[in-house]
Amino acid sequence: MQPQQDPTKIRNIAIIAHVDHGKTTLVDGLLKQSQTFRENQAEMSMDLIMDSGDQEKERGITITAKVTAVQHNDYRINIIDTPGHADFSGEVERTLNLADGCLLVVDAQEGPMPQTKFVLSKALSANIKPIVIINKIDKPGSRIKEVEDELADLFLELALHEDQLHYPIYYAIGREGKAWQSLPDNINAAASLEPIFDAIKTHVPAPKVDLDKPFQMLIAALSYDSFKGKYAIGRITQGKISANQTVALCKKDGSVVKTKVDSVYMSHGLNKFAVSLGVAGDIVQLTGIAEAQIGDTIADADQPEALPTIEVEAPTLRIFLGPNTSPFKGQEAQFSTSRQIADRLNKEVETNVGLEVEESGIGFTVAGRGELHLSVLIETMRREGYEFEVGRPQVVTHEENKQTVEPIEEVIIEVPAEYVGTIQMEFGQRRATLKDQFSSPKGVSKLIYEMPTRNLLGMRSSLLTSTKGTVVMNSLVIGYKAIGPALNQMRNGALISFDTGTTTPYSLQNAEARGVLFVGPAEKVYAGQVIGLSNRQEDLEINVCKAKHLTNMRSSSSDGIVQLTPPTILSLEQCLDFLENDELLEVTPSNLRLRKKELDPIKRKRQKIG
Repeated sequence: MQPQQDPTKIRNIAIIAHVDHGKTTLVDGLLKQSQTFRENQAEMSMDLIMDSGDQEKERGITITAKVTAVQHNDYRINIIDTPGHADFSGEVERTLNLADGCLLVVDAQEGPMPQTKFVLSKALSANIKPIVIINKIDKPGSRIKEVEDELADLFLELALHEDQLHYPIYYAIGREGKAWQSLPDNINAAASLEPIFDAIKTHVPAPKVDLDKPFQMLIAALSYDSFKGKYAIGRITQGKISANQTVALCKKDGSVVKTKVDSVYMSHGLNKFAVSLGVAGDIVQLTGIAEAQIGDTIADADQPEALPTIEVEAPTLRIFLGPNTSPFKGQEAQFSTSRQIADRLNKEVETNVGLEVEESGIGFTVAGRGELHLSVLIETMRREGYEFEVGRPQVVTHEENKQTVEPIEEVIIEVPAEYVGTIQMEFGQRRATLKDQFSSPKGVSKLIYEMPTRNLLGMRSSLLTSTKGTVVMNSLVIGYKAIGPALNQMRNGALISFDTGTTTPYSLQNAEARGVLFVGPAEKVYAGQVIGLSNRQEDLEINVCKAKHLTNMRSSSSDGIVQLTPPTILSLEQCLDFLENDELLEVTPSNLRLRKKELDPIKRKRQKIG
């Protein structure tokens, strides 16, 4: 594989869309149809090739932006696959500056969604040329003409100048690797993604660069391996770079460090290959610069000029994350000390630009872009062998014009018509404002609300339960307003373990009448652990470790096998939604345990009275 030395034959594109509109599937097709893989390679039979992380595969979403490249005839096309979920929009913001054009993928049935609006506004403000691809045109509910009209309205709302109102539209079935320049009469006819390749070459401008100026590159991403260590990834803004070249690293604090580039790599498919020279306009990966951070500039050693750093929107949610303080601490994990957690969080901040970490007593305040953003970090650390405890998610507020403001979100709900009343009641309790409501002929209602992020916390789980899993909910931060009154507690009280020990079927059977249990028989629990959700508003302490006393008396009714209802097992997101201000979630590689902050019942009562 030879590097492309002519910048006019380089194209840099980002693929942007709302979650689940088919970005990664379209990248699969571009990789396969550009002969990036041999016919007998395993990747030719794989789906979602770019989603390489365990959680990406399990959740079915893209979490981190990834750079790949394909060779199409004599053109080198660098492709940036970005996440579609609003919580990972920091990934979109930091990688859009690598691109000159973008493929905006829109579902032919759903049309533009909240994240479509967010990513398109970012692309247009960065003056990136969009190519619209209406995907999944084979869906039974596709409404292509209406989606085209909705897109026209969206561009009219977001365009910064008249040129941005003119954009090409293509039609695709990404799953089958088919695309057309105009709406096809027969979607079953033979077709390929060749029209998309032609569109990229025709509509995406070649990078505007100067090869003769001193070298400059803004670091947009970092990656690691055990062979070469840290890779600094970015697009060369001007000049050239070669292996073993001395460069200057311009840090965000204004300091300049002299260093040397060991190797220059470029992407091809899922692999990277070493090259002797990288030219302006291309996306390269440089090794040997150990101190490199996202937002730093690598520049010519003799003329070290820094580029403008990457601007990322502020976090909206924060949680306390600290070392585990429960009676079971240190029993189930490899890493449990405050120092080990600090090292891991500092490493995360290097690559996760939407995340902020501050010390808070023996623990840390971790701020991110949403519940999913934070829960992915918690799950990643848990799988790596860490144990810790986290507090209830809190909204990040700030001061504007001498008043405290909080983030406001636009929430779009799609739900079968029979559950509209349930949705309206739930949103009414949370002081949401209904902005719009309309129904589709297929019996699905769409409701658009505005509400504070604070009032949205814990809502997703309850809506899934009350609509039997049929609700589709999307939200996006749209601005800030003066902070409103606090909501009352939305859930019942907790069932709290009175004693430390092992649960018994006999005591669990008695506890079932008091509420919904989160623990089963023969589980270790400790005093102060939350073991269920009470039927009443107040917390209730209960002994679930008590064994039945043995007597000489026998009765046919009491000596039968105990029939227990299976316990409710909460996912990580459901646990975070469950938490109240006086509770913590204990996270270990093998268990999630809800608990009270104060385990001693007498001290807990005093705090409540005080």
